[in-house]
Amino acid sequence: MRLLHTMLRVNNLDESLKFYCDQLGMKLLRKHDFPGGEFTLAFVGYGDEKDNAVIELTWNWGTSKYEIGTAYGHVALGVDDIYQTCADLKQKGVNVVREPGPMKHGTTPIAFIEDPNGYKIELIQQK
Repeated sequence: MRLLHTMLRVNNLDESLKFYCDQLGMKLLRKHDFPGGEFTLAFVGYGDEKDNAVIELTWNWGTSKYEIGTAYGHVALGVDDIYQTCADLKQKGVNVVREPGPMKHGTTPIAFIEDPNGYKIELIQQK
């Protein structure tokens, strides 16, 4: 077994693709409209699906707002230089909701950003 993807429902697919692809540097791996079901699936990631876990962005046509809920935590991304990454993302208009620094009760530098839908994404400094 291996992890294939994580699915996130999005309010605006174009806005979400801009965030994940243009701002975070992921690639749009595939996208398919399902007119009968009135939804679109777009898969984004840093590498081919056969070798990497990816994110599935699901846009349900006619739906423009979701409740994230209290059970959702975050998606985590490893970065080489968390301070420079956050500075670069801010320049691209990304909302940094927790500035980089050591995690509470630990030493690993982390930060949190937010996607256009309000989903939190943790950035973790890789050693």
